[in-house]
Amino acid sequence: MLNHLAALLLGIIEGITEFLPISSTGHLLIAERWLGHRSDLFNVSIQAGAILAVVLIYRQRLWQLATQFFTEHASREYAWKLAVAFGVTATLGLALKRGGFQLPETVTPIAWALLIGAVWMVAAEYFAGRRAAVLGERTTITWTVAILVGLAQVVAGVFPGTSRSATTIFVALLAGTTSRAAATEFAFLVGIPTMFAATGYELIEVVGTGEAAHEDWSALAVAFVASAVTAFVAVRWLLHYIQNHRFTVFAVYRVALGIALLMLVPAGS
Repeated sequence: MLNHLAALLLGIIEGITEFLPISSTGHLLIAERWLGHRSDLFNVSIQAGAILAVVLIYRQRLWQLATQFFTEHASREYAWKLAVAFGVTATLGLALKRGGFQLPETVTPIAWALLIGAVWMVAAEYFAGRRAAVLGERTTITWTVAILVGLAQVVAGVFPGTSRSATTIFVALLAGTTSRAAATEFAFLVGIPTMFAATGYELIEVVGTGEAAHEDWSALAVAFVASAVTAFVAVRWLLHYIQNHRFTVFAVYRVALGIALLMLVPAGS
């Protein structure tokens, strides 16, 4: 029972933090210190639960891209840009995974990533705002933006605390997509194949090594559902919020959390 309650709490944390620019990985690593460490399959699967929420929210957009791929140039080009961004992430991410690259999952680097990410967010939004004032609101996703978003996903994946959503959204804003809504949509849509592929990769590894026999599948299911439901609410709220607000509040939260972690948690733990 306690194990399922812990799984429920982890699913809720994942759902809330996956798409808000405050780092889901960082929050999960911190939460696991008190709720118990989970397998890579568990962590990636509940991320897939959050991605499922995005599929539901953007289902009409996804249907449009699918049905107009062969008949409408703009939809076809947008879909190819999503594919390119995913391809960059998949290629580099797989290379890093097979090369054994992994940073220490301790609190101190997460705290610094939260702080540095907060500065990055404020600076990026400031300069993106200045570009928007000169160029006007640009919703176009260029090929450069697509490639940089793919690279940004890799960076966020190997630096816990960075935040995939924050990194990809602000890279898109700095690279020329001055519309927050357009940058956010592309960042979220490219996360769909990225996280589903990561879940599939981890599942194959777990099945291949026999670790699946030790996985608590009922607890994973609880966390998956909790993540999907809370992510749906969080993303709907975020999409409404960014229509009239900047991302500053998230930067303030990151600074507060980062400082608290540095002050309260022993270094190297």
